[in-house]
Amino acid sequence: MKIYVGNLSQDVTEADLRAALAQFGQVESATIVKDRESGQSKGFGFVQMSSTAEALSVIDGLNGKELKGQALNVNAARPRTESRGKIGEYSGGKGRQSDNRGGYHSVNRGPGGDGTRYTGGRGGQGRGR
Repeated sequence: MKIYVGNLSQDVTEADLRAALAQFGQVESATIVKDRESGQSKGFGFVQMSSTAEALSVIDGLNGKELKGQALNVNAARPRTESRGKIGEYSGGKGRQSDNRGGYHSVNRGPGGDGTRYTGGRGGQGRGR
C-alpha cells in the first residue's frame, strides 16, 4: 500500500524517511518529491509498504508525530486524478482547447484519435457544431 507523508522538514532525506517507517514493517520504497529546477524537497513524499496492515500501522503510528522538528501528515496516498495531471500530459480522453477566435479544438488523442478538429466560433463567441 502506498502512503503519503506530508509536512516533511527540508532536512529529511529518503534514508531518514525509510528509517522512521521501518519500525512498522518492510519499506519497499521511499521517495521525497523534489522541485525539478532547484532539487529542493517540496515537503512531501510517498512510501510503499509491503502490506496493507503495515501501511495502516504507519498511518496510526506516525500521523501527527514529529520527524526533525515537523509534525508529519501521514495518510493513504490517493491516485492522481485527470484534472491534477500535467498540462499536455496524455490522459486517454478528450479535451477542449480554446483558440484566439473563440472557437474550440476538440482534442482526441486516444486510440484512433486524429488530433484536433475546429468546431467554430467568431468574435470571441464559441459555437458548437
